[in-house]
Amino acid sequence: MSLFRNAKFEISIAKPGDLPVPDGPEIAFAGRSNAGKSSAINTIADHTRLAYVSKTPGRTQLINFFRLDCGAVLVDLPGYGYAKVPEAIRRQWVSLLENYLRQRESLVGLVLIMDSRHPLTPLDRQMIDWFLPSGRPIHVLLTKADKLTRNEAAATLAAVRRELAPLGAQITAQLFSSLKKVGTEEVEHTVAGWLNLPTEALPAIPATARLGGAGK
Repeated sequence: MSLFRNAKFEISIAKPGDLPVPDGPEIAFAGRSNAGKSSAINTIADHTRLAYVSKTPGRTQLINFFRLDCGAVLVDLPGYGYAKVPEAIRRQWVSLLENYLRQRESLVGLVLIMDSRHPLTPLDRQMIDWFLPSGRPIHVLLTKADKLTRNEAAATLAAVRRELAPLGAQITAQLFSSLKKVGTEEVEHTVAGWLNLPTEALPAIPATARLGGAGK
């Protein structure tokens, strides 16, 4: 069984006032516009085009809702950190993100996507600061880990966890690679815990993850 497989698109919204009436727990995915968020969503959902993947940062301008078989909702938030958009649009996206993260009562947790080569940017920290007061969990996916050697990936994960440690158990982190499909089991188990779902039927988390080049 896969928690995210068979996700089905439900609705896209552009303004806080258009948010649908809550119908089940929601798991939000957020990240900088070039951190690999859409690729990560497609990988864990085992779907090549569930979330739109663009070479142009900032193309995801809407909040997209996808229904999971378990009744929960995967919520794809607009990428942040986009530089080449009009200021008025940038302010609209920031307002949409902040409103959803701070006020959505059905939101149970945030999966925060960061490029493993450039983690914990000022904008990433801003997202954490927005969400922490809610008391809900944050799980960091350090994407594109295949672009690092094994030693580099392990060192990056350790450094990120060390920086986040003062925030307590509310925030966790893992390595992830859409290219090599590494890390999907771990994020599934984490989100299943948020939803109070049994994990016995989920694929087991591998004892080792093959990230980086052979022998590195």
